[in-house]
Parts: sequence; C-alpha cells; structure tokens
Amino acid sequence: MHASGFSTEGTYTPVNLFASDNGGPPIARKVTLLASIGALTAGTLLGKISAGALTAVGAAGVPAPAAATITASPSAAAGTQVGVHTFVCIVGGATTTSKWRHVGPTGELLGVATGNTEYVGAGAGGLTLTITDSGTDPVAGETFTVTVTAAAGSGSYKKSLAAATDGSQTPVAVLAEDITVGGSDAESVAYVTGHFRSAALTFGAGHTAASTRDALRALGIHLD
Repeated sequence: MHASGFSTEGTYTPVNLFASDNGGPPIARKVTLLASIGALTAGTLLGKISAGALTAVGAAGVPAPAAATITASPSAAAGTQVGVHTFVCIVGGATTTSKWRHVGPTGELLGVATGNTEYVGAGAGGLTLTITDSGTDPVAGETFTVTVTAAAGSGSYKKSLAAATDGSQTPVAVLAEDITVGGSDAESVAYVTGHFRSAALTFGAGHTAASTRDALRALGIHLD
C-alpha cells in the first residue's frame, strides 16, 4: 500500500494527516512501541524513551580464573554498551601484575584492566570494577564476563505526554497507522519528517500544536 510516497508491508489505512508535500514526501521508518500502551490512532505524536538506567553483573567466564574474583555489581556509566563484556587475562602473574583485555559486546577492544587495581572504563566501555587476585595467580586466557542491561522500555516509543520524565515528553515522530499494543512491544511505522495538519494529529496531555510546533520544526516535522 502507498500513502504520500511511503510504502510499507502489511495492512495500512491512509489517513488525511498531511497539509502538503512541500519539500518532498514525508519520511517514515519502523519504530518499536512500548508494551501495554493500548490503542493509538494514526497521527498520534510519539516520544522516545531514553536509554534507562544500566545494570551490570560480573561473573566468572570460561575458562574461569582459579581464585581471582571480579566486582559482582560493577557500575556502568551512561553510554556503556549494552550486552556481554569480556575481560580476558593477557598477562598472568601475581596480585598487581595481571592484565585483562576488556572486549566489548561487538568484539572491539575497549581497555586493559590491571589486577587488584580499580578499572575505570570510558565511553562504550564505561565500567568501573576491580579484578582481585586472592589466591592462585591467574593465567593467560582465563576470563570474566560483565553483562550490561538497560532498563525495560529503553529506546521504545509511546504517546508523548508533557509530564513524562523518561525522555518521551519530547515528541519526535507521528504515528502512521492505528494500532493497539498489548502485553508485548509492537513494531509499527512513524513519520519522522513531513508537513502535517495539526487538526488531524493527536496531542498527548500537556501538548498542543502551539507548544510543540517549534521543536518539531527543528526535526523536519512541520505543522500547518
């Protein structure tokens, strides 16, 4: 099906959201809608939930060090890559001489930790932890893992409400189709640019065409 120059798979019911095609057809992309948000109509202004709090859990890897330990709950700074980080022993030896290569979830080298010394990573590797040699010295090839997860809903979209505090208070897209979202996240389509009839849009509590027009314009979303 086609609507104002955009095509997508599946059932699609065009609605008269558009004020004009000045500047070209609207641009749309797939988005993930947050579970359990219920029924939304085409034209609803959506906000994106910012990456939530990060949680990190340290554990022995394979092969596991015989006596060394890793901080059980490392801290993960904003921007730390979500997924499984691996610390691989590259230099074995006594307490303060062991070295551990920090490899990120996608395989890139993010840093090198020293045994019995607090390690403070940066950027995508922003973990703070200590690998402690408490007995048998580690040997090259032994590993620890740190699994980093983000709060539920991070990166998902929902109806933008002015009073929200999770990042979704800022509208960034216009829902392209009617949808009801049940107990699981759902994939849909949203316009991220275009010229829209403000009367055809659905504004969340606290938002109006006047209060959102300037911010949306900066994103390429224009209201009549």
